[in-house]
Amino acid sequence: MIQYTLKCAEGHVFESWFQSAGAFDKLSQAGLVTCAECGTHHVEKAIMAPRVRTGRKAVSALGEPEPPVVEAPAPVAPAPAVVGAEETPPAKAEVEAALKKIRETVEANSDYVGDSFVDEARAMHLGDAPERAIYGEAKIDEAKELIEDGIPVMPLPFVPGRKTN
Repeated sequence: MIQYTLKCAEGHVFESWFQSAGAFDKLSQAGLVTCAECGTHHVEKAIMAPRVRTGRKAVSALGEPEPPVVEAPAPVAPAPAVVGAEETPPAKAEVEAALKKIRETVEANSDYVGDSFVDEARAMHLGDAPERAIYGEAKIDEAKELIEDGIPVMPLPFVPGRKTN
């Protein structure tokens, strides 16, 4: 997995994880990478510092301990231009309302396939089933396999509708 700092054409900066650099390129070319704030498909990688870690007792080829690697801080988005006030994060109620709207949109425009999600997605990718928008459940390892096979899927930020154990 690789984490990229991304920037849209409107100047919004955000981060996202991808299976690989190639996965980002493939998803971006397919128009599946969108801005987290405005939804535009014009998203590109922003300049960022790599995060490199070594083992605790890394040793060079000469048998001497290597100097520790300092992790570079993550890039910081530019401060918003607000006159006379500081920007505050959205209230929990606003976030929940936005997530509810996303859920309603997905449910209105997609078919719920439940636990059959992985099989349905793979069948559509192989041409064994008609293509359509679907959503459902998948285990993390199954979702990773779909991504590795080039099948575009993404987790949905849904809040559970009922209590789960």
